[in-house]
Amino acid sequence: MRAFVTGATGWVGSAVIEELLAAGHSVTGLARSEAAAAALTSRGIAVHRGSLEDLESLQAGAAAADAVIHTAFNHDFSRFAENGAVEQRALDAIGSALAGTGKPLIVTSGVALIAPGRLVTEDDVRDPDAVPFPRNPESAALAAAARGVRVSVIRLAPSVHGKGDHGFVPIVIGLAREHGVSAYIGEGNNRWPGVHRRDAARLYRLALERAAEYAVYHAVAEEGVPFRKIADIIGRHLNVPVVSVTGDKVGAHFGWFAHFAHIDAPTSSAKTQQALAWHPTEPSLLEDLDEAYFP
Repeated sequence: MRAFVTGATGWVGSAVIEELLAAGHSVTGLARSEAAAAALTSRGIAVHRGSLEDLESLQAGAAAADAVIHTAFNHDFSRFAENGAVEQRALDAIGSALAGTGKPLIVTSGVALIAPGRLVTEDDVRDPDAVPFPRNPESAALAAAARGVRVSVIRLAPSVHGKGDHGFVPIVIGLAREHGVSAYIGEGNNRWPGVHRRDAARLYRLALERAAEYAVYHAVAEEGVPFRKIADIIGRHLNVPVVSVTGDKVGAHFGWFAHFAHIDAPTSSAKTQQALAWHPTEPSLLEDLDEAYFP
């Protein structure tokens, strides 16, 4: 298939492209800058200039492709609500371009805030009134499915890890370096699901090739890694104390990241693994953290 990929130079999107090319698919990547276009061209990937704000460009890219894979998002948390609205409009535009075609659209979401504190399955849906969150790509996915688009939602684990990661785990490492301690909240029993970047990329390909009428998949290799275990490995590698923080000390150490450090989101991918014969094979989060995150 000819796939149009948003977020083509991002952490997840670039891995998805590698997986698609290795499987014989062709790819056009959305590029919003000269640097992004050059990065794609250097890998022999066709470039489509535009951005999530350029709705006409998105629709043209979608219309020219056999399928669309959406992995783009602006993670500037100071403008998180605004960025969520931008994504919603972008997905609505893509859905409009694909309406009635039966072409596959893969939409990226997350597992972290669907049902905090209990095991989440692919059948669960976040209640926006119970768990408010400014980003809701799954509503746009449902709207596209109702218009005759073959939609798959891939919910990513909070930690999509691997060498070169610049997401949640490196932030926690940076805070430990800054404060001279590796911290966890309370007893540190809150759980982060994890998935290796290459395992996640393979799931996108399998979802694309299956092209279900509507499906939700969980890119989760580990149901939940206790945050205390993450803090322990970081403390050992940095040779700093591993400490519990509570009350005002949570904000003092984690700052804006405190909400994410407190996530407790155990998540199952059993239905995903059965439906797509997807079985993660890459290193676990703790194995990766122990081997790939420290020079």
